[in-house]
Amino acid sequence: MGRISVFLVTAVGLLAAPAWVANAQSSLASGIPAYLGFDRNAYPGNANLKSLHETFSYAGYWLNNPPGERENTWAGHRAAVESSGFGFLVLFNGRLYAELKSVAYAKKVGNSDAQAAAAAARREGFPARTIIFLDQEQGGRMLPEQKAYIYAWVDAVTAAGFRAGIYCSGIPAKDDGNVVTAEDIHQSAAGRRIVYWAINDACPPAPGCTFPVHPPTSTQSGVGFAEVWQFAQSPQRKDVAARCSGYSRDGDCFPPGIPAAQKLHVDVNTANSADPSHGRSR
Repeated sequence: MGRISVFLVTAVGLLAAPAWVANAQSSLASGIPAYLGFDRNAYPGNANLKSLHETFSYAGYWLNNPPGERENTWAGHRAAVESSGFGFLVLFNGRLYAELKSVAYAKKVGNSDAQAAAAAARREGFPARTIIFLDQEQGGRMLPEQKAYIYAWVDAVTAAGFRAGIYCSGIPAKDDGNVVTAEDIHQSAAGRRIVYWAINDACPPAPGCTFPVHPPTSTQSGVGFAEVWQFAQSPQRKDVAARCSGYSRDGDCFPPGIPAAQKLHVDVNTANSADPSHGRSR
């Protein structure tokens, strides 16, 4: 209950099948495991965790205020999420370019934000070496101030005993020479070990707002080194995901098993682990 089965299709039927069917078959053929997860800014409530776990293996978990929010409603709920069977995508909301006044200032802020992320992770009970993903909302080529901030954050999170990840765009930026943010960060990381969570909700390669039992693999995002792929966002981005199906009339992506009246929209991810941040305590 709450899961969408993968269709069995003939060679002829496959030509007209949705992209996610071919992706799912490809992931099965490759032998690479893939697991569905969700993330959202607002905590879904303890009462919904059991139903959500029928579809999802892990949940995004914010350590500070999500983008555009004045509070973090996830704080204090780690034990409830884990006891419901979920793994984690641990998130820290990073800075926008406008907040970074110079390279020197960006390094300072990156270091202090990393200390705040590590302190929040400890306070929430996440074990050492949990991967904390820095939420990098802006796409295209990263400017010197942005790279200074990102790498200072990565270095300080690592020094604090955690592992560093980054959530960033996996879509070529048409207004910036088709630069892919994930590749731009990866290429200038100077040997730093960073786990990448790529967002690419364009169809194809994204399967749209779907919940296949056998999800596509993260490498099918177009970023070959990504370990997590966000393939559906709420609300649907009309400029990117207009060709995608499965979204509601209001543009949100609603998971199965939750009453429609709740309007509990989610972003949907696939990863090569049921606990991508390795944040479970047992």
